[in-house]
Amino acid sequence: MSSPLQHAQAEVSRMPTAQVHGKVIGIQGMLLQIGGISGYLSIGDRCDLIARGGRRVRCEVVGFRDGLALAMPYGPLEGVGLGSKAELIQSEPVVRPHPQWLGRVINAFGEPIDGGSPLPRGDRPMRIRNQPPPAHTRNRLGPKVDLGVRCLNTFTTICQGQRMGIFAGSGVGKSILMSMMARYTNAEVIVIGLIGERGREVQEFIQDQLGEEGLARSVVVVATSDESALMRREAAFMTMAVAEYWRDQGREVLCLMDSVTRFAMAQREIGLSAGEPPASKGYTPTVFAELPKLLERAGPGVGDGNITGIFTVLVEGDDHNEPISDAVRGILDGHIVLDRTIAHRNRYPAVNILRSVSRSMPGCNSEEQNAVVNRARQLLSTYEDMAELIRLGAYRKGSDQQVDEAIYYFDALDQFISQMQSEQASLEQGYQRLAEILGMPYGDTVLPREDGSVEDEEAAEPDAG
Repeated sequence: MSSPLQHAQAEVSRMPTAQVHGKVIGIQGMLLQIGGISGYLSIGDRCDLIARGGRRVRCEVVGFRDGLALAMPYGPLEGVGLGSKAELIQSEPVVRPHPQWLGRVINAFGEPIDGGSPLPRGDRPMRIRNQPPPAHTRNRLGPKVDLGVRCLNTFTTICQGQRMGIFAGSGVGKSILMSMMARYTNAEVIVIGLIGERGREVQEFIQDQLGEEGLARSVVVVATSDESALMRREAAFMTMAVAEYWRDQGREVLCLMDSVTRFAMAQREIGLSAGEPPASKGYTPTVFAELPKLLERAGPGVGDGNITGIFTVLVEGDDHNEPISDAVRGILDGHIVLDRTIAHRNRYPAVNILRSVSRSMPGCNSEEQNAVVNRARQLLSTYEDMAELIRLGAYRKGSDQQVDEAIYYFDALDQFISQMQSEQASLEQGYQRLAEILGMPYGDTVLPREDGSVEDEEAAEPDAG
């Protein structure tokens, strides 16, 4: 690891020897054409525009055309006109997290927005657009992560360094599920990125859903929906940079990002403004190039620390095969599907167990745990196949023993999956309770069914028929 002196020398080497100036040649929407300094710029570089009254508007270079640099602003363009001066910023975009950042809320530039004291700066710069560790140097997945949510712990078990997606339409409960994980997980540090979030809901999420206990070990990065596309995209990069800082400290980090879809939408706006051709549903090619660069930054580290990433995907029109959902599902190590029809039945979290998959299972479980989970999945699958007939009353009891068993256990399993927002459930409690419901052996003892006599009568009835 580099020493503070080496970091200081690197920072001094980045200091400009001369100030380079250009000027605004043209403005089209949110796209600026800057001349005079295009030879000094490259994609991703930043410059400051001097607006009326001396106000500075930070911009980022997103392309080049006809010898001019194309830039987009991080903030509003009021006061910027033709001929406005542009100052090149020659330093590389970095952030300097510090242990005292825990419990704070920051923006895409790493500045505090919670009304608290100024943030201390650490002695190690982290590149905001960092590259993931080389694949051959990364560790394997670690032990299980306790998320505090019973159905996720049991049916989609997650290991340290795994990356999962939560796929759901709007209003199905993504944010509440994410807040439960942040509050109850056993991870040491939580980094939460609220990308394109509704401004009204930020305080509600932090105060009501995350709470003091969850915030105390979290860093929250916020870019609301009214901010520029660059700010929304930068907030996602900032979230990963802060998570990488804690990973490099040897800590177990849970990174929660809501949502990857809004990151993709921001990148689409940037690409279309720069003149990229629309590909699938208007998304430009760079969207699908940037997604793996962002998501691959989560995962196992090369030392002791890991980033366990959980990324929400806002499914447009409840179509789980739309372009962003399809692309993200292929990059991540599993997916959790929230179903609107389950939410309409007032069962929360509205996780569709049969459509949710964790790629670390069944390898991370014992044989007993896999047996219990497989039995529960089989019963839920059998019930789902006959659900319409059962609800219509067209199924006759005793016609099929497997269906009779599924009907018998369904209410108990549905109650097991359901969990109040204020309720915490541990990993072992989940397997123990599920084995108890199903009357299966777990641990050193065989646990009885909750109502064994009724089960015996139900099992015997089909044979009698």
